Amino acid sequence: FFFDGGAEKELKGSTRILVQSPKVPTYDLKPEMSAFEVKDKAVQAILSGAFDTMILNFANPDMVGHTGSIEATIKAVETVDQCTKEVVEAIQKIGGVAIVLADHGNAEKMLDETGNPHTAHTTNLVPVTITDKNYQLNTGALCDVAPTMLDLLGVKQPKEMTGKSLIKK
Repeated sequence: FFFDGGAEKELKGSTRILVQSPKVPTYDLKPEMSAFEVKDKAVQAILSGAFDTMILNFANPDMVGHTGSIEATIKAVETVDQCTKEVVEAIQKIGGVAIVLADHGNAEKMLDETGNPHTAHTTNLVPVTITDKNYQLNTGALCDVAPTMLDLLGVKQPKEMTGKSLIKK
């Protein structure tokens, strides 16, 4: 959805694996949300060998961060850390490469300057990492993520993409 320009349809050559979010009034009541099921489905898909590319979204830090609950947000981040570790291990097991990033901040700033809950997205810089030590990344922006993926896949970047690969040459 987010990588497809907000399109709710399955594009040609792609497969969507959707996992429903838990039915709770607010996500601080279930900070792990559906992350373990998302992780299980992702690992299964990775190890199946049926896919050459995967885009995966763990929404927990963002969605739980919006509640303003520090304790629940910590649990959400810990859950995503654990799940990301297992997904990356599966990718490495098949000789793949993972790029791990966020598109915006939220969970890293839970209190505003007056000590009240901060529940909005932030404009802080977010980290990006790549799991293959043979690659080093330049600093960049969100518009550079798709060109980086294409670079890793050996696919020529279309002229419509204005970003640049983050891979240091």
